[in-house]
Amino acid sequence: MTEIVNFDALGLAPELLKALTESGYTTPTPIQAQAIPVALAGGDLMAGAQTGTGKTAAFALPILQKLLPLANASTSPAKHPVRALILTPTRELAIQVEESVKAYAKHTQLRSLVVYGGVDIKTQTPHLKTGVEVLVATPGRLLDHIEQKTLQLNQVQMLVLDEADRMLDMGFMPDLKRILALLPKQRQNLMFSATFSNEIKKLADDFLSKPQLIEVARSNATNDNVKQKVYQVAQSDKEALLIQLLKEVDAKQVIIFTKTKLTASRLSRSLTREGISADAIHGDKNQQERIKALDAFKAGTVLALVATDVAARGLDISELPMVINYEIPSAPEDYVHRIGRTGRAGASGVAISFVSDDEEKYLLEIEKLIKRQIPKEVVVIEKPTRSVRSSRTSSSHQDRPQEDSVTRRTPVKKKSADPWFDQPYEPAGQKNHAAMTPNKSVNTKKAPVAALLGGLAGK
Repeated sequence: MTEIVNFDALGLAPELLKALTESGYTTPTPIQAQAIPVALAGGDLMAGAQTGTGKTAAFALPILQKLLPLANASTSPAKHPVRALILTPTRELAIQVEESVKAYAKHTQLRSLVVYGGVDIKTQTPHLKTGVEVLVATPGRLLDHIEQKTLQLNQVQMLVLDEADRMLDMGFMPDLKRILALLPKQRQNLMFSATFSNEIKKLADDFLSKPQLIEVARSNATNDNVKQKVYQVAQSDKEALLIQLLKEVDAKQVIIFTKTKLTASRLSRSLTREGISADAIHGDKNQQERIKALDAFKAGTVLALVATDVAARGLDISELPMVINYEIPSAPEDYVHRIGRTGRAGASGVAISFVSDDEEKYLLEIEKLIKRQIPKEVVVIEKPTRSVRSSRTSSSHQDRPQEDSVTRRTPVKKKSADPWFDQPYEPAGQKNHAAMTPNKSVNTKKAPVAALLGGLAGK
């Protein structure tokens, strides 16, 4: 294929070219240069490329180009039916895709909207009722709107599955089948994915019609712009190493990936206590909290964003310098997507993975998938000062356990209000003999008893 040096050669409308120029884009990436002409020709497409290579524009631009003849300024919702549907696996990715669509369509009459879960569905309904041509959605929330009859899909002409492999990983296959059954049979389908597994190929067979395959990079490859390395470290030392590393490196933004939501929250709090501005983003946080954390990270007010894999593919941070795998994923494909957050659009990046002994098996699977060995390093960990003080304090307490025990546990004896309670204990026999003898002599004379009760006569 002849190399395309600028967007003008792709046959895009002046309105779209103007928006691209204003966004700072002049030269298409390889996936854009190959996918856009195929999509404009109207055929189905199965495209694979490393994450961060411009896949969003590769499907958003042809969608807008093909819908331009239908654009209108009418206020009637009937004049703005959903004609293009873009499905994404995560809320973060859906938001960013729709932001790109809106930016490219800024000089047109085409409308776009994003719908996702985690927020009140009633806030999205009014916008849907005004009518939109391009709808970006997560599968679950789209089905919610369909059940509430707040939208119709009977005029969809183009369907895009973005990050299709991630959708399968997250168990969206049943939802996808329900959605596909509601779409017109005659439509164009575009599927984009960073990896091509056997399951993805099967999915393509199910809903793509004679697709053209475009793969601008080897499947499951990692970006050559990303310098990868492994730090071999005990699980118990990971937090100390992370704090040390973040204080040493001159990085303004770092994404730290963990396996669980609990670890992400705990780690974020630990970093904050150490004076490192940090926040966490995971599935337990509502959408407003996640957007707030992401905006703060993009703005640079948060240095470290601790995230679970829910954000592995949904984050698009320009020129992100570093990614740290605090815990490497058990699924090797997730490693590719995690480190794909850095080294985007030709920029360089660093991906560091902390690997303990029990994680070695996962590392071998990752190296097998990406077909390369990751350099391993052993680092010297400087224990945090507060930990040393803590251990010294603990040892000093151990040197004098008896003294501490007495000081800590012996209660202060208070003087009783009644002096009788302060008298020493005496056995009951002795006490009665000594104290009660005078009373016995006083009471030796028995009281007289009536005769009828057996009393003595004459008494």
